[in-house]
Amino acid sequence: MTEPTAFRVSAARNYWEFPATPIDAEVIGVIGAAISRRHVLRADRTGEGEPATLTLEPHHLVVWAGRWYLVAFEPEADRWRAMRVDRLTPRMPTGRTFDRRPVPHGDPATFVMTTYDRGDTPAEWPCRGSALLALPASLVARFAPGGSTVEYVTDSTCRLTLGAWSWAGLAGLLLTFDADLTETEPAEVGQALHALRARIDRGIGPAGC
Repeated sequence: MTEPTAFRVSAARNYWEFPATPIDAEVIGVIGAAISRRHVLRADRTGEGEPATLTLEPHHLVVWAGRWYLVAFEPEADRWRAMRVDRLTPRMPTGRTFDRRPVPHGDPATFVMTTYDRGDTPAEWPCRGSALLALPASLVARFAPGGSTVEYVTDSTCRLTLGAWSWAGLAGLLLTFDADLTETEPAEVGQALHALRARIDRGIGPAGC
């Protein structure tokens, strides 16, 4: 009988991958149990400003763009939250129950996708920049790539921060939103946009040709 031939596996980085922090299975179990039993959850949150301990009514877990999010109502702030599970550390079970509420948009997945302050942080890239987009934060949050952040500015504008393997690639990602963009940072973003415009002008030739 022929012995199997040994082989080697090589790992190569794909720059379109946006890996997230692995989730502790025990944390998922604790949060999942609180959801199914309708138990109020106390959890420490990190990653957004100062660490805080939150009291939450957990409703759903959503996996989107390779990340786990908890959809919960925060009674003390009278608001719905979408939060990264990898930044939550549950405390001792409270045993207190709550009444379920209708989730905004009627769908937890849609709520997560359109919530801009869900606790995301920019991924590490060779180039990272931002621009003010003439689009609502909820819309940009739904289509922004993993590893980017969206900051509410006005009801019709927001700041998108993201990264890419080159300044031209970053500028190209910003242009995919098909909206006016201003206040680009840092200067390399604006320079890349000018270079792309010159390249496009050369490519399409004089008007009318």
